[in-house]
Amino acid sequence: MLPATFKLCAGISYRHMRKMTGLRKNAMVAIHHELNMLAGPNPSSWIHHVRRRSSLLSSRMEEKQGYNEEEVMYVKQGEEALQKSISILGDQEGWTTEIVAANGDKVMSKMLPDVGKVFKLEVLLDQRSDNLYGELVDNMEQMGEWNPNVKEVKILQKIGPETMVTHEVSGPTPGNVVGPRDFVSVRCAKRRGSTCFLAGMSTQHSSMPEQRGIVRAQNGPTCIVMRPSVDDPNKTKFTWLLNLYSEDTGWIPKTIINKVLSQTQVDFANHLRQRMADNSLSMEMAPAC
Repeated sequence: MLPATFKLCAGISYRHMRKMTGLRKNAMVAIHHELNMLAGPNPSSWIHHVRRRSSLLSSRMEEKQGYNEEEVMYVKQGEEALQKSISILGDQEGWTTEIVAANGDKVMSKMLPDVGKVFKLEVLLDQRSDNLYGELVDNMEQMGEWNPNVKEVKILQKIGPETMVTHEVSGPTPGNVVGPRDFVSVRCAKRRGSTCFLAGMSTQHSSMPEQRGIVRAQNGPTCIVMRPSVDDPNKTKFTWLLNLYSEDTGWIPKTIINKVLSQTQVDFANHLRQRMADNSLSMEMAPAC
């Protein structure tokens, strides 16, 4: 969220390369190590599932009644975004700190060959992972209600329980320094044990061609990983990988763009905290049946 969240907040983005041969070749080799760090102390069943699902994906999708060639393509793209993201997050070397907030929220970044600059947000949220997953995935189209930098999120197509194609439009930026952006993305949402994943990357969809007056920006791979805190299962270790690109950034220096993207991730975490707090208050005030 993708997600839609951060790329929409910034209204600007970084180039992602469609041809990522090196990462693609190494993704499955590195996945055991990466998932060990991401999915908790006992990830063996999830690791086995990812490996087997990746190798058998085409045949399994083709065998499913109602899955046509285009839908299989979207499922593959979503799986690819997830694997690339896990590969990037699994490599702990080379990250540079961009922001450390007073509450401990941290944003780091690094440059990757054939990908460009990626940003990683790490925060601890006082919410259960299931609740966060419900807000970011099940209620994705409501994001514009609580994120002031998001104008609209719309699900264009759902393919099975784990894949969807979305269209997102960014909200206005102060002074209109950056014009309106939109994104068409494929998203892969998974729950494996107590860990939740939401990965995505840019794609195309026949129902949403480029719009006049709006710059079509690109993203990916991006991924949110949510897993219970080791110290308190009612809290969530929230990690967000962000990689964005837009052709039309005008005169804005890259150093400024980097600062905006980093701050946008921190701001999003605070908007999400407020949304979840409001949800909890609404439930407490709801009359009992």
